[in-house]
Amino acid sequence: MAELIPLISQQEIKDKTREIGEKITRDYKGLDLVVVGVLKGSFIFLADLVRQITIDHEIDLVGASSYQDTSSTGQIIFTKQPDLELRGRHILLVEDIVDTGRTLVKIVEAMQLLSPRSIKICALIDKHERRETQLNVDYSCFYREKGFIVGYGLDYNEKYRNLPAIFDLKI
Repeated sequence: MAELIPLISQQEIKDKTREIGEKITRDYKGLDLVVVGVLKGSFIFLADLVRQITIDHEIDLVGASSYQDTSSTGQIIFTKQPDLELRGRHILLVEDIVDTGRTLVKIVEAMQLLSPRSIKICALIDKHERRETQLNVDYSCFYREKGFIVGYGLDYNEKYRNLPAIFDLKI
C-alpha cells in the first residue's frame, strides 16, 4: 500500500508561486512574453503562476512525455505542439518538476527551432537526484534532492495530481 508523506504545504506553494511570479514580472517587464506550460503536470502550477505575473503575456501549451510508472523511459514523445507564433518572442517554459532533465532538454531543442528571442525555464520543483543533463532552471520554487513526488499536478500513473499540496510517495 502506498504511503504519502507531506513535503510542501499548500500555503508554502502559494507563497513561493507569488514570489516567483513577482520576479518574472520584473524580469520580463516591457518584453513580449509567452508562458508555455508543459503538459500534463504543470497545469495546476501554470494556472496559479500566470495569475501572479502582472504584465501582459500570452499562454500556450506543449505536451511531452517520457515516464512510465516511476521511471523515465528515455524516449521523448511529443503529444502537443505550441499553437502561438513564437518567432522573436521570449518563451518561459513552465514545468512541474525537472528530474533527469532529458525531456526538458528535448523541449528546449524543439522550441529553439521556432526561433524565439529567448527561452528560460521555470519549475515548481528542481530535483537533482537523477539529473543527467546540464540544464539551467532559471526560476525554481523548490529544490529537492530525492524522492518520488506527487500532488499539485505531479502524478504517479495519472493519480494524485489533484492533491493540493506536495507529498513524497512511498510505494
